[in-house]
This record gives sequence, C-alpha cells and structure tokens, in this order.
Amino acid sequence: MDSYDDRGSESGNGSPEPGSDRVEDEPSGAGQALESDPRDGMAALSLPYQIVAAVALSVIGLVACGQLVMVFLHVAPSNTLTKQHGEVVDEWVYPEFEQNWKLFAPNPLQQNIAVHVRAEIAGADGRRTTPWMSLSGEDGKAIRGNLLPSHVDQNELRRGWDFYLSSHDNENRANGLRGQLSERYIRRIVMLRLGEHDYGGTVERIQVRSEVRSVAAPAWSEEKISTRPSYRVLPWWTVTPGDLPENAEGADK
Repeated sequence: MDSYDDRGSESGNGSPEPGSDRVEDEPSGAGQALESDPRDGMAALSLPYQIVAAVALSVIGLVACGQLVMVFLHVAPSNTLTKQHGEVVDEWVYPEFEQNWKLFAPNPLQQNIAVHVRAEIAGADGRRTTPWMSLSGEDGKAIRGNLLPSHVDQNELRRGWDFYLSSHDNENRANGLRGQLSERYIRRIVMLRLGEHDYGGTVERIQVRSEVRSVAAPAWSEEKISTRPSYRVLPWWTVTPGDLPENAEGADK
C-alpha cells in the first residue's frame, strides 16, 4: 500500500502546474498581428495612393466607354446624334480607329485593288522606262507576318488612291481643289517610294495605274466571277521639285 507521501509525490510530478494550460494556449503578439484585419489590393495603399489609383481607374474607364460610344456611332446607321455630332465622331475615329464596315449592313471588299507605277529615267546611257512596279505589293510584303504593321504601310497608299478616285472623273479630270491636292499627294507618295530604289539616273516622269481584280467566289459556291484584271492608267506626269520629299514642305507654303 502506498504511503501518503508517495501519492503526493506522484501527484505533484504527474500533473501540470496550475495555470500552465493558459500560458501555452495564449496566442503570441505576432500571431495576433497576422490574424487581425489583413488588407490587400488598393486597401493596402496609403490614402494618397488610393486617391491616385481611384482617379486613374476612373479616367481609364471613361476613355474606354467613350471609345465604345464613338466607334458605335461611327458604324451605326445615320441618326440624330451622328447628324449633329458627326464631325466630333470623325475626328475621334480617323485615322487610327477607322472601320470599313457599317453596323447592320456590312460591306466587305469585293475587289482587290493594286497601285502600280513606272518611271522614265534619264541616265548616262540615255532615257529608259522602268517596268511596272507594284506599290501595293511592297506594302503587302511589309504587312504580311508583321504582328505590329505600320499604319503607313496599311493605309497611306490605299487612302491616297481612294482620295484621288473620289476627286476625279473617269477621264482623270480633277473636280476642283480637292482633285489637285489628291494628285500632288499621289505624286509625292510615288516619288517617296521610288527614292528607295536606285535606278542609276534621275526620274523625269512617272505614270501610275491601278489594277482591279474581283475576289474569286468560294469553292463551295456555284457563282461565276471573272478575276481578270482591269486597269485604269493615268497620264504621264512630269516630276517637279514640289514632288520630291525633301521639297514637299516648302512647296505647300
């Protein structure tokens, strides 16, 4: 039989001291700091930075909404808003955000149009005429396979030729001042492109033409479409100092 002292000794060694559970269970100060109100995102920023971030997000949101509204009005059918504010819409859209279609009435291109040029060169061996060179083909090579094609390669020649056609009649007669401006624009584009090639002489005259081919019907269609090219040949133009890229700015003054 155990003695009283033995029981007391075992009891004292086997049981924890009073208050030891509370000490072990109490969370540390670092744990309280981690568990109390964690913040992330904008909430983690100081007040001045929160204000700046909120203003920046608001501006981005307003610009995005404005862009959607302007593009929608540009491609939408004619309505009261476009009649009253058409100039504002055009100033926003052109030329970076131009769309070649209309909402509810898509008008995809049905023809491939290429612009060609040839030049009369005066060199040491006399005068000679170069073969036709496809300016549109050069633009196509610069665009094809390019993830970020130049806006100039995509639209300069195309828009310039459209400008010329809309301001001239079928006999290539200019319809007022716009026709004269479009002709000078085409001449400068051509001379700029010809300047990238060495023909061994001076370009005295240039001639421009367009080649139009209808887009072929898809294989599953029974429609018969002729893809033979048709040409619109402009008269020969004598090169003037104002047609040269280095003199273009002075010629406009």
